Amino acid sequence: MSRAIRSIVIVGGGSAGWMTAAALARTLQRDCTITLVESEDIGTVGVGEATIPPIRLFNEMLGISEADFVKATHGSFKLGIQFNGWSRPGESYFHPFGTYGKPFETVGVHQYWLQQHVGGAIDPIDNYCMAWHLAQAGRFAPPSRDPRNVLSTYDYAYHFDAVRYAGFLRAYAEARGVVRHEGKVAGVAQHAETGFVETVTLEDGRAFAADLFIDCSGFRGLLIEGALHTGYEEWTHWLPCDRALAVPCAPTPDFIPYTRSTAQEAGWQWRIPIQGRTGNGYVYSSAFIDDETAARNLLSRLDGAALADPRALRFVTGRRRKSWNRNVVAVGLSSGFMEPLESTSLHLIQANISKLLAFFPDRDFDPLVIDEFNRVAATETERIRDFLILHYHLNQRDEPLWRACAQMQIPDTLQTRIEHFRRFGRLIARDMDLFGPPSWTAVQIGQGNRPQRLDPVLAYREADGAAWLAKFRAAMAAEAGKVPSHRDYVAQHCASHG
Repeated sequence: MSRAIRSIVIVGGGSAGWMTAAALARTLQRDCTITLVESEDIGTVGVGEATIPPIRLFNEMLGISEADFVKATHGSFKLGIQFNGWSRPGESYFHPFGTYGKPFETVGVHQYWLQQHVGGAIDPIDNYCMAWHLAQAGRFAPPSRDPRNVLSTYDYAYHFDAVRYAGFLRAYAEARGVVRHEGKVAGVAQHAETGFVETVTLEDGRAFAADLFIDCSGFRGLLIEGALHTGYEEWTHWLPCDRALAVPCAPTPDFIPYTRSTAQEAGWQWRIPIQGRTGNGYVYSSAFIDDETAARNLLSRLDGAALADPRALRFVTGRRRKSWNRNVVAVGLSSGFMEPLESTSLHLIQANISKLLAFFPDRDFDPLVIDEFNRVAATETERIRDFLILHYHLNQRDEPLWRACAQMQIPDTLQTRIEHFRRFGRLIARDMDLFGPPSWTAVQIGQGNRPQRLDPVLAYREADGAAWLAKFRAAMAAEAGKVPSHRDYVAQHCASHG
């Protein structure tokens, strides 16, 4: 007798709910009903406007045209993140999507750059990154498919309106059989012996039963926490920001193809340009600044006229002790929260969806499957956590928040990576790292963690590092000049209307 899942209920909409619905509808093409319950009276967070490259794989999996998606979401393109003032006021560095130079040796390109710095060179490592050559010039086009061309050495993601993205995916999912019901969840019924969720009941009395429930109800975690009391592991002792304000402003002429993150007195400010407006926000710690002052500071630092009042968000950084408990899988904010410093919010939604599909259950809900899902989810989240802490801990600013971050005890997993780089410039990879060696290189060097010594292997190499670096820089500068402006590329291929 078949034990296949025949019915799924998704509680909550927004990006998490509709990304989940779209992916399930695409994958489960028959013999399974998918129902989504959401209330228009309950607002969504909707500030996930910046992404990282894996979002492209998600859209490709759905068979979505890039041009259609960018048009529908008023999107733009993103080559990385510029960090201003994070090491100390007045300093800046770029976290690129892509590599430094092109691999040509067993020793990393950053080691040759470090060797030149020991010799007195002063140019930033950004100059050996194709993504930055394009970003600083305001240029964009998809990477070359020719691996011999330096235009093949970068990657990209998107900026877009997260609310429009949810709407876009809603249309996609409903066209493939997902049924949406409007209403607020008023009750959750569980099996008396197993504790499995059996039905959710709305305020008007309608009840929805299912084999599998997906909790996309946001911070409330109506099922994963409200019903199942899964528990939460808090990380605010490492990532102290607990509030954010978001506000759009009028667009500016530059239309840069990257996110800008600027350190402020008690946190940091984002700037995300999309078609028709620029998204802005201030992520801060309420222990070091009050809400009124934070709002006033944010509004005073906009590059254009504010188009709305700042929208407030409160959060506790951390994760559920289990993302999958019994027959409930948490996706999005219900599974935990990472502040948006490295644009991972939508990726964490995508990651849990991908794991659900990889470990899709039958109605037996084998604990072996659930335990592996939770192990992978916890490990992935902890790797991202360490990368975010790296930004805060390696700072030399002199405000109270930043001094506290520089002095705090950090996870041993992160301390080991910092020390390996500090001593020899070595990049230590970990299982299930989301951010690879170029990302760790950018932040460690950008935040001032300069190695005390070079990799000993470098002394045995005959390659002329200075010549290679000069060759890379010249080639990148030359090729960047052949690429259209970001504004022209969007206008030609994916301009939004209305």
